Amino acid sequence: MRLLTFVHVVLSLVGIFSGIVVAYGFLTSKRLEGWTTLFLVTTVLTSVTGFFFPFHKFLPSHALGIISLVALAVALVALYARELCGAWRLLYVVSAVMALYLNVFVLVVQLFQKVPALKAVAPTQSEPPFAATPLVVLILFIALGFFAGKKFRMETARTA
Repeated sequence: MRLLTFVHVVLSLVGIFSGIVVAYGFLTSKRLEGWTTLFLVTTVLTSVTGFFFPFHKFLPSHALGIISLVALAVALVALYARELCGAWRLLYVVSAVMALYLNVFVLVVQLFQKVPALKAVAPTQSEPPFAATPLVVLILFIALGFFAGKKFRMETARTA
């Protein structure tokens, strides 16, 4: 179980980091092919490995994993099958940003569960600091998605 947890966490962190780089590419209207591949592969593997942990009932984490995999499927189709033509460019950006957001959201929840200082300020995850943090993250990602979708769509994306 420790190995699975380690692999899952490493995949997640690499997915988040590479996703941030890809999002920067959206904002600068650049297709960062290598970073994009790394982001998509590690984020898919993060969601898939999440289902390997033992469970006895369907949990919110499973719902997030399914939503993430659906978003990633849309991103993959938009990027590779539809080659970002027409509306597929915006669908790609929105679905990629959504998958990145879900990974960051899970990171925030995990940080509040595992980091002693954060757990101390929100031991039940119903306290205001915990409630505010995912809300701020959501607002930031909505803004990112809006500007990324607008910028990546308005100009012809250059391959970097």
